[in-house]
Amino acid sequence: MPGRAYATRRILRQPTRHAAYAAGKGLAGPDRLSGMSNVLTAVAWPYANGPRHIGHVSGFGVPSDVFSRYMRMAGHDVLMVSGTDEHGTPILVQAEQEGVPPREIADRYNRVIVEDLHALGLSYDLFTRTTTRNHAAVAQELFRTVYKNGYLIEQKTSGAISPSTGRTLPDRYIEGTCPICGYDGARGDQCDNCGNQLDPTDLINPRSRINGEKPKFIETEHFFLDLPALADALGDWLRSRQGWRPNVLKFSLNLLDDLRPRAMTRDIDWGIPVPMEGWEDNPNKRLYVWFDAVIGYLSAAIEWARRSDDPDAWQRWWSDPAALQYYFMGKDNITFHSQIWPAELLAYDGKGAKGGTPGRYGELNLPTEVVSSEFLTMEGRKFSSSRQVVIYVRDFLARYQPDALRYFIAVAGPETHDTDFTWSEFLRRTNDELVAGWGNLVNRSISMAAKNFGAVPAPGELTETDRALLAKSAAAFEPIGQLIGTHRQKAAITEAMRVVAEANKYISESAPWKLGEDRERQGTVLHTALQVVSDCNTLLSPFLPHSAQRVHELLGGAGVVAPQPEIREVDDLDGGPGYPVLTGDYADVPAWAPTPLPAGRELAKPKPVFTKLDPSIVDEELSRLGG
Repeated sequence: MPGRAYATRRILRQPTRHAAYAAGKGLAGPDRLSGMSNVLTAVAWPYANGPRHIGHVSGFGVPSDVFSRYMRMAGHDVLMVSGTDEHGTPILVQAEQEGVPPREIADRYNRVIVEDLHALGLSYDLFTRTTTRNHAAVAQELFRTVYKNGYLIEQKTSGAISPSTGRTLPDRYIEGTCPICGYDGARGDQCDNCGNQLDPTDLINPRSRINGEKPKFIETEHFFLDLPALADALGDWLRSRQGWRPNVLKFSLNLLDDLRPRAMTRDIDWGIPVPMEGWEDNPNKRLYVWFDAVIGYLSAAIEWARRSDDPDAWQRWWSDPAALQYYFMGKDNITFHSQIWPAELLAYDGKGAKGGTPGRYGELNLPTEVVSSEFLTMEGRKFSSSRQVVIYVRDFLARYQPDALRYFIAVAGPETHDTDFTWSEFLRRTNDELVAGWGNLVNRSISMAAKNFGAVPAPGELTETDRALLAKSAAAFEPIGQLIGTHRQKAAITEAMRVVAEANKYISESAPWKLGEDRERQGTVLHTALQVVSDCNTLLSPFLPHSAQRVHELLGGAGVVAPQPEIREVDDLDGGPGYPVLTGDYADVPAWAPTPLPAGRELAKPKPVFTKLDPSIVDEELSRLGG
């Protein structure tokens, strides 16, 4: 089906069991992933008020993609979903400043973000947006059911307005001193320093972030999520979590100490209408952006299924108790994923103190794990677009290879503690590790084999040294898979690069370039080296999918080993404006296991896989930074 109509439907990929997996080999995930599993990778929704910088994708983007790519190779059926978050105050304020409708801002940056994540190779099954009619319908269904079950209560509260304009001043645009930790710069909805949720009236010396004036507080009415009625259920769920990063679980459990009703509607005219009688026609009342944004994980899965040949397929990840769900984000979003979203789900399922029954979607699964990364800073400073202490994803990828950025994030990113990105360290990691390590192994092995044999040489009798290297390479799959499956990606890629180093050492000590008169031994050494190159390429492909495909082709391989996402223009399923999505077919991937390299396979003409960087880039990039 040509044109836009084609893009509104896609064939639902079926779960695939690789031969190695079916034989009990190659599955290297943690015990809780033994056997075939449906795995939901729920990736934080980037906000569509501007392009995303490399700090953003270090938290939600690359870690989630590495995990998903590995899980598919290990035999699991993965659904990776997200989209742009497009409601709320910042877009509204920016639209007012530019004199354009909010939808224009959302449309502009939705496309920018889609293009950037595509260029980075993030393998979403569906990357959509929150301004679709499908998402609005799903969010309103959850709201109605949570209300029906008694967990949304109407309360009067203080709302802020701007004295100079008389307009509502949303929580996010009020700042002041946090009453809990004393941080001067806390927002009216949350303190980014201590992570606690706040109300504008909690702040000491509140002021408008727009013009600095002191807000005026007036009485207004909103729906509040009754978190105290969900406290026991939330606590039981959190205390049952195993394998979480300790800082994430500790922070989440600490949130239980101060549970109070939280407003789930806002005085704003940009967002999803409140689906209650007397409210839905009110142009100044909308669902709180954080109530609807987290529902996007469910609505995106439903949209993906609706665009397939099985509209109920989303239930395999949301209704099956055996399914697993992993949520990826930066640490500033933990609260919303370990408290607000689980509370919404528990309330929808009717599992709080007030009881209740699930709505039309049936009982929905709670997260298996909240996988939160820390912050990435830049040259010792926090990212700041206004101060030009920033590099956006598209600007980075215009000058450097995507796998160079992916490698840096994997090996030196903010996995469990804040990490500083410096251009000198990026230069060193790229040149000394990617180029001189992995790139050198690929180039020297294939170059010598192509020059001397023109194809993968047949091995002769193996020595103990040959066998030891091959055994080390084959044995690396299980522990590296375990590390990726338990979100220890830094350790995983370090182990893979350790095999690369062993292979480079093997070639240097075996010196195949000196074995011209002993063709059998020369062929054996080069066959061994090429087999390890193939193994390492599989081990590194979740991290470095662009170069994995190139190495596969240099080794004479056919087909796709590291599928890339594609951008498709689609129509809104329910009649709204069209938009671009990221999607792809990732089912046909190699197994997470060594694959014997056939002798006689013709080798491609060798060429460098990675670009060596000139040291001058450090000064050039530093000169682009502000201040």
